[in-house]
Parts: sequence; structure tokens; C-alpha cells
Amino acid sequence: MTRPATPTLRPGQVLRTKALAAWSANPVRLAQRLVREGRLQKLGQGLFAVPKASRFGNVPPDLETVLTAFLEGAPFLVTGPPAWNSLGLGSTALWAHTLVYNTKRTGEFMLGNQPVRFRRVRFPEHPTPEWFVVDLVESLGTAGLTLEDLRPRLVEALRGGRLDPIRLRAMAAEFSTAPHRRFLDQAMKEAQ
Repeated sequence: MTRPATPTLRPGQVLRTKALAAWSANPVRLAQRLVREGRLQKLGQGLFAVPKASRFGNVPPDLETVLTAFLEGAPFLVTGPPAWNSLGLGSTALWAHTLVYNTKRTGEFMLGNQPVRFRRVRFPEHPTPEWFVVDLVESLGTAGLTLEDLRPRLVEALRGGRLDPIRLRAMAAEFSTAPHRRFLDQAMKEAQ
């Protein structure tokens, strides 16, 4: 009897089921066997992680590695409350899930033990704080803020030099809706 094929796996690696096709005609069965043997951990949605041991037990793979494998290398951007709250504009929202903008998928998925909400939207390759301001304004309802709550803090951030009005205007022109663009323009005029 021949011994079944075994792929070379690196601790911390995240892979899709189809990546196992190089070692087996039935990658699903191979993945199930490797999970039973403890060589892989199922993360969900056809994703598997190679356990990485520490002295406290297995370390889960970092979110960026999981997202890269899940989206198969497509560009993505992690945004939401952590990014918005760090702007210092009064947002203190907390969510039980991670918000990921990408060019490939929309929907909510459990990846490992972490709920992730994917939105297929446009975003800059290298986002600036000014882009995150536009993102916050476009997501006010989910961030727990109103335009009236945001206005004084935004004006203060612009006056204090924490935000660049020229870059904010450019980000608003490209990524904001007309009513929110008007709001941002008024805040920038007020800050002068």
C-alpha cells in the first residue's frame, strides 16, 4: 500500500483547499485528513491554517494572512471603528466584526473565530487619514455619529493641522457622495 501524499506546510501559513490539489486529486479529502491529524486547522470558507505553536499553545494566524488567502491576493483594506476612532473625531464605536473593503467579495463570513464583513467598494491604494475621515462621514450611521456631532471636532482637527484640507478635498471629490462633500466643504470653510 502506498503512503498518501503529504504537502510541505509552514507554521502560520494559511491556504485554500484548492492549494492542496498539487498533492492530491481530491484536495477536500486531503484537507480533512490533515485536520484529523492536527496538521491543519479549519478556519472556514475553504480556508485552513497550519498551526503555529508557542509555549502557550497554538497561535492563530494574523488577520492580514487570512484575508490575503481568502481574497486570493486581491487588494483589501481593513477599516471600521479602529481606524475611525483613531482619528480623534468623536467616534467611539465598537463592533464585534471586522470591516474589510475589497475588490472581490461582499458579505459576512466567519474566518476562524472572527466575524468579518466584506464590502466590495473603491478605496485608495494608500489611504491617508483624510480618506478615513471621508470613510467615517460615509459610514456615520454605523459609526454612531451624526454630522452635527462630527462638525466641531472636524473643524478643530483642520484648524489644529491634524488634517490636510487639500488632501481632504481631493479624497472627498473622489470617494464621497454629493451631500457629504458639501458637509466637508462647509467644515473646511469654517476651519479657515
